[in-house]
Amino acid sequence: WHLAARFVTSLPSTPPTVADEVWVDGHLLAGERALWVQLSNQDRRHSAAVARRFAAARPDATRAEIAGAILHDVGKIECGLGTFGRVLGTLVGPRTAAFRAYHDHEEIGAEMARRAGSEPATVELIAQRGPAFAALDASDHA
Repeated sequence: WHLAARFVTSLPSTPPTVADEVWVDGHLLAGERALWVQLSNQDRRHSAAVARRFAAARPDATRAEIAGAILHDVGKIECGLGTFGRVLGTLVGPRTAAFRAYHDHEEIGAEMARRAGSEPATVELIAQRGPAFAALDASDHA
């Protein structure tokens, strides 16, 4: 269900709302924001929605954890795949360099965030680890 819903919401290329942009800006360091703006409009809309659900589910979340939720898919920048390429990559697996990058986007994104100056808690959450990961996973699949 999660992937079907994500596919449908990935079709329009409208940017995130101004309210989402302002909310995201309030939780990202400058280097993290530089990564986030490289995401497609679809991915930025998705990341803001997931992070808002995460923050609601985990009211004691730190700024670093919320940044990790916002940037949870930032490694997808490296694969260079659009919506249909990602669907194909999901179906066929990591058979090409781009599909491998898509499948490994969590570790790639964690390294990107580390290089951008993110706190360890942010990097850990992007890499799908740490005490806040269960809340992020639930928020991403809601």
